[in-house]
Amino acid sequence: MIIKHSLKTAFKGITTHKSRSALTILGIVVGVTAIILVMSLGEGAQNLILNQVQSIGAKTIAVVPGRQPKGPTDIIATFADSLKDRDLDLLQRKENVPHLEKIMPVVFGGETASREGETYRPNILGVTGLASKIYDIYPEEGRMFTDDEIRGNADVVVIGSRVKEELFGIDYALNQKIKIKDKNFKIIGLLPKKGQFSFLNFDEVALMPYTTAQRYIFGIKYFHRLVVEADTEENVPITVEDIKKTLRESHNITDPSKDDFFVETQAEALETVSTITNTLTMFLASVAAISLVVGGIGIMNIMLVSVTERTREIGLRKAIGATGRNILSQFLIEAIVLTASGGIIGITLGAGLSFLISMVLTRLVGLDWTFTFPVSAAILGLGVSTAVGLVFGLYPARQASLKDPIEALRYE
Repeated sequence: MIIKHSLKTAFKGITTHKSRSALTILGIVVGVTAIILVMSLGEGAQNLILNQVQSIGAKTIAVVPGRQPKGPTDIIATFADSLKDRDLDLLQRKENVPHLEKIMPVVFGGETASREGETYRPNILGVTGLASKIYDIYPEEGRMFTDDEIRGNADVVVIGSRVKEELFGIDYALNQKIKIKDKNFKIIGLLPKKGQFSFLNFDEVALMPYTTAQRYIFGIKYFHRLVVEADTEENVPITVEDIKKTLRESHNITDPSKDDFFVETQAEALETVSTITNTLTMFLASVAAISLVVGGIGIMNIMLVSVTERTREIGLRKAIGATGRNILSQFLIEAIVLTASGGIIGITLGAGLSFLISMVLTRLVGLDWTFTFPVSAAILGLGVSTAVGLVFGLYPARQASLKDPIEALRYE
């Protein structure tokens, strides 16, 4: 009965000053909303990236030049020139990598394309015809380039939908020419709208034979990536080891710690992406949680004001038999109810905003975005907001419980 009475009294105290109560919990609402929003969008982004990485295929292996980055300062080490034609030839030999089914050199960068006064800067991607299978992107008009065109450094290009729109508008583009770095390229294929895939937007690319890109666009004799496909998923680990062994022999490396390349499977890529996105999401959620502390200070401030305003009430309750513990529980319950209410409102608001953003990203931006309600974040938000009420409400409640009933009754 005592708890029931304390709850009833606490609710009456809160509803007596509705506007003040609403403003008091605003900090809690903002903090919890931000946490839910960040966690939900973080999970959605992670699912989007992981699905795109998985869609490349479990048999796909990436060989990257340079040292494997261990931190932000090592990223520059991946821009190396350690993968060359000799490495490609050695990896293609069956005796070196028996389970290698296909291999695709990749070079990439940005360069300005122009046509009759119109200019656009697409992402240049030098690849082979295998790119269509790996990235699941096939021309909706025209074709991909052939092996003969790759061997002959042919000046042909397949462009994305955004590139076509920027350079041609509504004009017909297939078999027309665009100029890239003072050289004319014939458009032999037009890609459908695909949007973002992994870390590349295929609407903004210009695909060409890697030999052509090396010679005429970038002026290099090395590769930025080698994409390998094993014959079966089960043979991926042994293929990775064969690749490492072959490249170490080619580069005269005896100590694996001195490797000037690294090999990454899709499983490792998924793990790396998960680690990065989880770390970033938790960091942003931690920043958002700071507002809960601010909200807690606001709760304590308002509760102290409430204690002062209700001094005579406290004295009267004590005079008719209420104990210090009864007073303490009443004000403590008020603080917890306020913060818990703010937590519930914040969870609802955060989930609603996340859903709306997901709808916008899916329908307007064209991303394959899935709305995710972060249950763990909701439990955490509610738990933390309640704990904030308990911690920051304890001092005002204790101050109320320690008031002398006679002095309280005299208070004006």
